[in-house]
Amino acid sequence: MNCSIPTNKIRIKFGRTYKAYYTLLFFVIIPVCISCQNNTQSPSVESSPVIVPSPTPTIKPISPEDKKKSATLRQMGLQYRQQRQIQKAINSLEESVKLDPQNLSGLVVLGWTYHLNQQGDRATETLQNALKVDKNHVPALNALGIVYLVNNDLDKAVEIHNKAIHLKPDNEIAHYNLSLAYHRVQQPEQAEIHGKKATELEPNNPHPWVALALVYQQKDDLKSAKNTYKKAISLDSRYRQIEFLNHLEQAGFSNEQIKETKNILSNL
Repeated sequence: MNCSIPTNKIRIKFGRTYKAYYTLLFFVIIPVCISCQNNTQSPSVESSPVIVPSPTPTIKPISPEDKKKSATLRQMGLQYRQQRQIQKAINSLEESVKLDPQNLSGLVVLGWTYHLNQQGDRATETLQNALKVDKNHVPALNALGIVYLVNNDLDKAVEIHNKAIHLKPDNEIAHYNLSLAYHRVQQPEQAEIHGKKATELEPNNPHPWVALALVYQQKDDLKSAKNTYKKAISLDSRYRQIEFLNHLEQAGFSNEQIKETKNILSNL
């Protein structure tokens, strides 16, 4: 049996095959591929929009004249404060900061003056602005820690003063205020550590001795409390007077701590 297929029929068969293939290619495969490409690109464009970066804020340069004027106003403000003309001091210091808003000394002095004028919120904001300029500025940390202490925000007071000590270990202000803060939160061991360090750093200042006496009283070590308080009396005899102790409010003592101090004095 002859199973061969005529050549002309083969050509026809292959011709029909190619024709069917090209028909499939142009009318089915290529449009689908184009569609796939479009679908692949589209979500990418939608999910990754072009982001235009925000312009970096520029700090306005301060002219030498403005710096000089700012320094003069700052000195005037300090003089007014020494004369207890607090509002005039604040006015001068605010003008000083407006002229030189990045000056750390100006911000700290203004913040502390707000604190002295019992403007705790403004003091906090101003001192926080100083720390935005330099987060490790120890005078700003010390001042802000005291503001928190006086406002009875003890957790923040402890946090800020500990950071100040980390930056400056022999920081008598921070050690002293931590002794008061830890005493208030009933942590006498920590209070004693910082109280002792404060008396070492400022042995001629009666305030750390009084604060340490409070700690010993909290620990029920009445003998040490009395002996420590007597050291304060040896430095300033006015500590024998009950009414004089009211001034300790200006040194960061709470009303309760002042009462406890008076109790120590009464039992000498």
